[in-house]
Amino acid sequence: MSAQTPRGPAPAPSAPATPPAQRRLGTRRARVLGASTGVLATLVVAGLVLWLPNRSSGDTKAADAGVAWERPVTGTAGLAERSGVKLTQVAVTGGGGLIDLRYQVLDPDKANSLHAKQTPPALVDERTGLIVNQLLMKHGVHKGSPKLGVTYYLVFNNPGNWVRRGSMVTVLLGNAQVQHVVVR
Repeated sequence: MSAQTPRGPAPAPSAPATPPAQRRLGTRRARVLGASTGVLATLVVAGLVLWLPNRSSGDTKAADAGVAWERPVTGTAGLAERSGVKLTQVAVTGGGGLIDLRYQVLDPDKANSLHAKQTPPALVDERTGLIVNQLLMKHGVHKGSPKLGVTYYLVFNNPGNWVRRGSMVTVLLGNAQVQHVVVR
């Protein structure tokens, strides 16, 4: 007996192979698309990281409409005259995540205005325009009247470490602002 192998239809011709140049082009496109997606995701996350601390804090609300961010510009002598304090230091601390602002009280009556809701203390980075106004754990909210000759300090959160040593800031204290203060 002879065994015959059944022959079926002839196999279909295989599809032509994709030329190597087209495969490389497709791979390159996939890499560019993947990298672009990664960059976009990073930018979105960075934006949220910078935006959320300002929105989640109970200090800053949309009802800040009554806050005066622009105040009369003055020098250090004018600050003493308008707000009753002398600026003694603005420095970055806490590994760059905090800003330490210190002032000495020269006139306790005028210094009471430093924590008024209409004129909260703040710093403005002159390079970027970033307003730094979030006090660390409401630090600096002093009870009672300021005392003559006492040096007080305010510790601000420095979001994203934007303000650095050597930066120029505008200091807003009471009803005055002092420009071009160099951060230590």
